[in-house]
Amino acid sequence: MTDDILNPIDDQVDEFKRAIESIILVAHDPVPAELLAQLIEQPTMLIEQWCSELAESYSQAAHGFELVQIAGGYRYQTAPDLTPYVERFLLHDQRARLSGAALETLAIVAYKQPISRSQVAAIRGVDPDGVLRTLQARGYIDETARDDGPGQAILYGTTTSFLEKLGLASLDDLPAIAEFIPDADVVEALEDGLRVTPQVDVAPREMSQNEPGGSSDGASWP
Repeated sequence: MTDDILNPIDDQVDEFKRAIESIILVAHDPVPAELLAQLIEQPTMLIEQWCSELAESYSQAAHGFELVQIAGGYRYQTAPDLTPYVERFLLHDQRARLSGAALETLAIVAYKQPISRSQVAAIRGVDPDGVLRTLQARGYIDETARDDGPGQAILYGTTTSFLEKLGLASLDDLPAIAEFIPDADVVEALEDGLRVTPQVDVAPREMSQNEPGGSSDGASWP
């Protein structure tokens, strides 16, 4: 019995692979291998092997979709080289896009999490309450913990939906923040370009009759 589970016959393997495809196809979120193993009643090791084989078969057949492991599970997504066509379709009737303020706040939460509202405000210099509510409503961030300090402020962090939207397997896949910081020479060049040198008028002016040291006949004060 154990050997049959660990080494299913070809017909069973084909059925199990079709079951994996069906489950992932209807799932809203990436499906973990452990959950697939429970549903199909097969070892997780075999599930991972079959998912890998399915992904390879899609790639070799040059389908417009692929099976990827992301955010702790498996899901279908469009092939990367077809992105221009997909974007064209989505932009045809897209939902409201995130504002610049929302994107900035989302980046702060992503790189500084867990982080409180006051800490976000200190970095951005404005009240982030409205933006945080928007990001939470979109499912990109959520309350993850409470600060140990006075008031026990709510701490925010990103969600699996955030990872899914960005195509990341984990937060470790976020690009290093140093990549977005300009070099010292670039900063210096920007400062030089923005620096304003006040213009001082040093040209001599004529003294009026009413000023000390000046008179109508050119005589000076003793």
